[in-house]
Formats: sequence, C-alpha cells, structure tokens
Amino acid sequence: MDLAARVGFAFCLWGLILTTSFQTNPVSLKDLMRECHDGKLQLPDFQRGWVWDQNRIIDLLASISEGFPVGALMTLDASGEVSFAVRPVEGAPTPIKPLEAYLLDGQQRMTSLYQSTFSQVPVATQTAKKRPIKVHFYFDIRAALDPNVARSDAVIAAPEDRIIRQNFGRDVKLDLSCEEHEFEALYFPIDRIFDENRWQISAAQWMAKDPMARQEKWELINRFAQEVVNNFTSYHVPVIKLGKDTSRAAVCLVFEKVNTGGKPLDAFELVTAMYASEKFHLRDDWKARRERLINQKVLAKIEPVEFLQAVSLLYTKESRDDAISAGLEPPAISATRNSLLQVPLAAYRKWADKVEAGYVSAAKFLHSLKIFNSRDLPYQTQLVPLAAIFAELNSAWENDAVRQKLAKWYWCGVFGELYGSAVESRFALDIRDFSPWINGGAEPQTVQRSSFEEKRLRTLRSRLSAAYKGVHALLMKSGAEDFKSGQSYDQTVFFDENVDIHHIFPEAWCKNQKIEPAIYNSIVNKTPLTSATNRMLGGVAPSAYIGRLTKGNDNNPPIAADRLSAILKSHEIEEALLAADDFDGFMDMRRSRLLSLIETAMGKEAVRESILPADEEDEYYGEEEMEEAA
Repeated sequence: MDLAARVGFAFCLWGLILTTSFQTNPVSLKDLMRECHDGKLQLPDFQRGWVWDQNRIIDLLASISEGFPVGALMTLDASGEVSFAVRPVEGAPTPIKPLEAYLLDGQQRMTSLYQSTFSQVPVATQTAKKRPIKVHFYFDIRAALDPNVARSDAVIAAPEDRIIRQNFGRDVKLDLSCEEHEFEALYFPIDRIFDENRWQISAAQWMAKDPMARQEKWELINRFAQEVVNNFTSYHVPVIKLGKDTSRAAVCLVFEKVNTGGKPLDAFELVTAMYASEKFHLRDDWKARRERLINQKVLAKIEPVEFLQAVSLLYTKESRDDAISAGLEPPAISATRNSLLQVPLAAYRKWADKVEAGYVSAAKFLHSLKIFNSRDLPYQTQLVPLAAIFAELNSAWENDAVRQKLAKWYWCGVFGELYGSAVESRFALDIRDFSPWINGGAEPQTVQRSSFEEKRLRTLRSRLSAAYKGVHALLMKSGAEDFKSGQSYDQTVFFDENVDIHHIFPEAWCKNQKIEPAIYNSIVNKTPLTSATNRMLGGVAPSAYIGRLTKGNDNNPPIAADRLSAILKSHEIEEALLAADDFDGFMDMRRSRLLSLIETAMGKEAVRESILPADEEDEYYGEEEMEEAA
C-alpha cells in the first residue's frame, strides 16, 4: 500500500475505531506462527490466495532480521456475531485448536513468514516473472554478518532438493541437502529459525569432530545466532484486535481499504463467507443462476453484487412494510454495501428465486423495447431496480397499462441519464414508488425528475452513452426497417444479420465535404442497419446509394420508389433530403423527429433550444462520454 493509500486508510480506520471496541498489542512473531499452525488464527474464506513472489519474501525476511518494522496486523474476535467460513493460512496443516480470531489484514506477510520460517515444506511461490517455483530460504551467514552487504543479498533461495546447480543443471554449485553441508558452507536454513537451538546443538557436535579446523566457523555461527536469529525470536508485531462487537459493515470497510492491490474484495465475497458459516454455498448458487440468466444475451454482464442488491431491495422493503403495518419506525429501503451485509440467509433463500424470475421478465421486457444485447443496454445498473420491480409485480407486468408505465419509467431513466452514479439511493426510490404508482399514486421520482434537452442530440456521439443507446433502441421499437431487405428488426434479424448503428450520410462522404466529425458522428446521423446493408451503402453520397437501392443489381433486386420512401420514413428520414444530399436540412429535420420520439417515450416534453451554428453550440458531455474522453 502506498503512502497516500495508507493515510486514507488511517482516517477510515480511525472512524472504525470510534465505533467498535479494539485493542492494539504487540504479539511475538513466534506466537503468531504457532497460532497459524494450530488454527487459532485463520483467514476468512473470502480472502484471495497468497500471491507474493520470491523477492518480496526475501525483502520481508531481511527486514525482520534487522529488527525493522513490517507493519501491523488486524484481527477480528471470532466469538462475535460476524461469522465467516475460514481456511488455514496457506501451507498450515488441518487446525488442531479452536478458532479464536480471523486475520483481516496481513495475509501476505503471515503466509510468507509461516511458510519460510515455520514450515519445512518448500515455499510454493513464484519468480518476479511469475514463474511458479518451490524453494527453501537460507541466510548466507558470512554475508549476513558483513556490514557492507545488504541484508537482502544475504538471503538466498535454494531449490526444493536444496541443491543449487549451474551450467544448465549439470554442475553442483552449492549442496545444502544435509546439516553437515549447511555447517560446512555456513548457510542457515530459515525454516529452522524458531528451532535454532537444535540446529546449533547439531552444529556444536559437528564442530567437536574437528575443533581446530572448525573453530572459526563455530564462532561465526554463534555470532549469527546473537545478531540475526535473536531478531526473529524477539520480534513482536503490533496487532490491532477488533472486538466481537465489530459490525459487518466495519469489516467490509477494512477490506475495501487494506486490499489495494489487485481486484478489490466486494460485498458478494463477504456475504459468501458469512453464508458459508451456515453451510450454504452462495458462490455455487450464484454460478447456477448466472448460467441460466446469461442465456439471455441482454443479461450477459450481470454481476453477483447486482443480484444481491435486488434481493436487498426486496428484503428491506418487506421489512419497511412490516414496520409500517405494526406502527413502528420504518427502516430504510436500501441496496448499499452495508445493507447487503445485513441480508440474512433466510431472506436470500426467500427472495433469490423471485429475483431470478424478475431478471428473466426484465429480459423479455427489454426485448419488447428492442434491446437484445448487453452491449446495447443503456444502463447495466438500471437492471437492478427493474428486476426487483418485476419480482414484486410477478405476472402483473404483462397488463398493458402496467407495461406502458414500466416503459415510461425505463425511458425516463435512460434519457434523463439518471443511472450513471450514486445509484443506490435511486434504486430505493424506484422500488418504493413503482407499486403505488400503478395503483393510482404519484409518479416515481425517476419519472418526475427526468428531463431531456434538445441540444443533447447534437452531442450524443459515443456508444458508451446511455441516451445514444436509447435512441438506437427507440428507432427499432418505432418500426425501423432495413434499407435493403425491408425487414423489421426482431431478435432473429438483429443477431442473424448483425444489426448495428451506422452513419446515414457516410463518414467518407462527410469528410470529403469538410464536415466536422463532431457533427456527422452525432446520433442524429446514425440509424440501425444490417452489416450487409452498411457495406452496400459504402462511402458514397446518399443520392448515389438511393440510386443503387432503386435500380438494384445481380445480387439485390430493385426496391420500388414508394417502398423505399416508406422504409426511410420508418427511420425518421425524409427521402427528398437524402436525394438532394442536403446534409444540413437532413440534420435539422431528423433532430426534430428524434426529439419527438424521445418525448413520446418519456411522456413529457423536452427542453427545446434555438438552433445554433455548430461552432457556437455549448459542449455537453454525459458521464460516459467524459469517461471515454478521459
């Protein structure tokens, strides 16, 4: 963890300390190793595997050998309410003592130290280039005692058989395969560091066989024991011990802040470990559900935390409704990380099937809006409240009046661009407001607060934008037919014919006319077409490709003029403007028509603007486009 991260963690930890009991005590390294070995100190099962390479282990051993601090550990009393499935520190045997504490922070250090100092099994690590290796670590006694040699240079790694070879393995450079060879070479096995007395007794017996020749080495061994080994046996590690009253949210905060390397731990992994303590395998349950859900391509990117959020929305809403019925202070509806950690296993079991069914219904609903693919889904996050709403509605969503309100709510979220950030509070409002709305209550906040500005159409250029994807879907929903085949875009055509959004005035033609990319790349100049049709249009003027369509060729029969006019109208395109290659007139007309489509979908008027020259218009970026620009 770098300095900035540690400072940030210190502030978060201070907040945690103010709300939970804790102790900070120095604990001897040897006792910590024994606790890991016996199983009194274990890892919560959501902790990821050990990843330190050989060089990091060497640096750690060198630091302790000189008595330098290597950072505090953090443990959690295992006798409290928070309960996790556990596993021993990697390399430790099956536990023989009752679990006393979870190791929350310090896994890499404790695992590295346990394997290299306490276990005589080779350390299964990796090189700096990520090649897996098994090694034993040694101190070169002479180098360790030489003040001119960096201590890390005095730590060497020997292969599994303790024989270091050279010349492509043909010659033995250093044989440490038995104690006598270790004494002779003056190399101390670090996995004997806490059993050094026995090794030294054996060394004394070896020295006694030839005291005159071996006296100098014996003196170096004794000096090494005093100056290096004693630093290990007397070493104490500061341990922050969180009490048994520590909350789940506090534990999650610890992992969010201390796990700064690699993929951060999320609430799903914490909940998985908590449910595992009740013999329920959440990860397996989720894997089976995901395999079923991703059969719908629009759900291909569903995440486990999102599924838990939908469960939490329904569980907390039920708790709120029960409290209101009982005349009690109602708790909040929530899908925050903290609320996910509070969902009991019984609640997950109750709601998980309903949420899964809600996602399936959500996929059907999205298909009806012509959203077939996860890539074209405006907001992945909006699936969470959508699935929860469907889980509550059950089959009632198939009622036409309910479907219309669902569509209005959905498009207001998309074109209001309301699900880009800080979404958990909006989720809660959605699940709170939707059922009363269909029963005659007020419109949901998402509908009330959404708005769309006309000028936004001119700046929708990125397919990362939710509103950009929304226009693409709306055109297909409104009946757009392919220029060449005349087919409407149902699910089969969409995938079989590779439908995507393409330029109407081709990019090559626009460049030749010196039109700015910021203008011709607008959604106003794009429409859904099959890949074959887009290739046929090429980079020519619209008047030219209209001629191709009406005249036909050997591979494509001609399209009647009135039929082509109807097809273009289905895309909100005025044929006369294309035939005249009137780019400016086309952009003005189509912007107006797309705006009408959006207003109809949202059920409210957009914020209109005067048409300004392109070089005078205000620049506008949605969150997704800002992200892409960055």
